[in-house]
Amino acid sequence: MADFAGMPSPARYWSALAIWLGLIMAVLDGAIANVALPTIARELSATPAYAVWVVNGYQLAIVVSLLPLAALGEEIGYRRVFLGGIIAFTVASAACALSQSLPMLILARVIQGLGAAGIMSVNGALLRFTYPSNLLGRGVGLNALVVSAAAAFGPTVASGVLALGPWEWLFAINVPIGVVAFFVGRKSLPANPKEGEFDLISTCLNILTFGLGFTGVDALTRGGDAWFGSAELVLAALAGAALIWRSNAQARPLAPVDLLKNKLFAMSVVTSIASFSAQMLAFVSLPFYLQGILHRSQVETGLLMTPWPVAAGVAAFIAGQLADRFPAAILSAAGLTIFGFGLLSMGLLPAETTSLPLAGLMAICGLGFGFFQSPNNRTMLSAAPMRRSGAAGGMLATSRLIGQTTGATIAAIAFRFAVHAELIALIVAALFAFVAALASLSRLRYGNPVEGAERQPVPVAP
Repeated sequence: MADFAGMPSPARYWSALAIWLGLIMAVLDGAIANVALPTIARELSATPAYAVWVVNGYQLAIVVSLLPLAALGEEIGYRRVFLGGIIAFTVASAACALSQSLPMLILARVIQGLGAAGIMSVNGALLRFTYPSNLLGRGVGLNALVVSAAAAFGPTVASGVLALGPWEWLFAINVPIGVVAFFVGRKSLPANPKEGEFDLISTCLNILTFGLGFTGVDALTRGGDAWFGSAELVLAALAGAALIWRSNAQARPLAPVDLLKNKLFAMSVVTSIASFSAQMLAFVSLPFYLQGILHRSQVETGLLMTPWPVAAGVAAFIAGQLADRFPAAILSAAGLTIFGFGLLSMGLLPAETTSLPLAGLMAICGLGFGFFQSPNNRTMLSAAPMRRSGAAGGMLATSRLIGQTTGATIAAIAFRFAVHAELIALIVAALFAFVAALASLSRLRYGNPVEGAERQPVPVAP
């Protein structure tokens, strides 16, 4: 088995730092916007239904642009797409801080989402060109640790900023981070061979598929016009079918059907979607479960859920290093099994349960989820040819969003139609985790994901 040499140190560390700074901005912003939403709605005199588009606009922009920007990275360079994302995110953050009305803020958030998609769509590809193949798991684990830490501290940062100043400060703090990330990345991020041609028709079909799918699901789960939401989903399915049909005839398609023909890659995608479905089902239902059934306050709920991302980050870092030496299929399956039993145990707790067992189970769930994440991500990146690293990274981020959207949709349906929806959601989340574990184990038959990689150094673009 040949190894990919990656970048030499210390250039590798500077490249990783630029990637981490970009991810910190994108993850922190998603977390703090949710916390600040009630304050923003009140101060801009907006209804909650309208104000929620401060969050939805950001998510929608990411969903529709991940795959097109990953494809663009293969044509013009991942470094340029990443730096363009940093610029868009930073400028849009300043625009958010200066917004005087909700429409202006929503528009700025959409641009921010496009910037975040530029960062997220190619960070996996940049990671693969930054680290040698024998250290790729460590790099993926460090990425996961950074993301988990940002997610864990996001609500705390938001609360602290809101206690000291206006909500505009939440967006203004991105500006200095973005400036530093841009200049570090400009000097240190790796170059990559540029191939392919940007496909405008596939890009439009992709936007229709994910955009109509997102808004259709939102309309149905939030009690909007059922006929309109259903029509959007039908159109999304038709656009998706057209995108797949077009992609099948292309050598480097925007929708990576060529990679999905690789069973190792395809089962890694299935594992990711099922796992993130379980995660989002749990995240949506746990606050209701803790407050409604276990009678915890809002503050206690926030504190009790903190061990999850902390444990996930630590476990992801450890599992990432192990993934460079042991089969990812087994590591991920073990983590997902722990995750599933943690969710089941959470749902079986009596109402008089004290906080210590709750915090312990949260940590167990986070540990299991983190132990799955790094090995699975490493496999998804390594299973693709180097020339398709952008498509692999884009699909990695897209599968995460598909899973999270699926989990949130199932949770919304449960809360609309089921009695004891919190418990049902936790049980369904556990089932998704066990399905993901089986999907992970099925990869043992498909061989070594890094077979055939070429050993070559990666230059830093001038």
